[in-house]
Amino acid sequence: MLIGGSDHSLDKKGRLFVPARFKGDFGENIVICACAFGKKCLWGFTEEGFEKFCDKLNRLPYGKMQDIYRFLSNSAVFAELDASGRVLIPAELRNFAGIENEAHIVGMRSNIEIWSPENWKAEQEGFSLENFAPVIDELGFSFGE
Repeated sequence: MLIGGSDHSLDKKGRLFVPARFKGDFGENIVICACAFGKKCLWGFTEEGFEKFCDKLNRLPYGKMQDIYRFLSNSAVFAELDASGRVLIPAELRNFAGIENEAHIVGMRSNIEIWSPENWKAEQEGFSLENFAPVIDELGFSFGE
């Protein structure tokens, strides 16, 4: 499971270090694409995870999914993890997400998100613990029982 967050530097070639705790999930390749949910970050999937995501999209009527799929497919790349655990993020994707020299990686269970520090900070400023409680209540959790 891909969980946790950490900050990492990119080298001059645009390669990003992938934390060791994620390497076992990804194996040799990561599918990297632009986030399709209106956030200025990148998604990183296992090949299988990207296939599952696309399969879910295919359940929608063609008219609803075609633009999303085009957006994802156009931006997606198969990136190989090198021997040092780095992955090359193409300039076009770095530009989309505003990533320059630093990035914040967040594990999202089945994929990772890759953020510029500035965009990650802005995203965090939008978090509201008060807004989380009603959503968690909807799930029917009962802690301590």
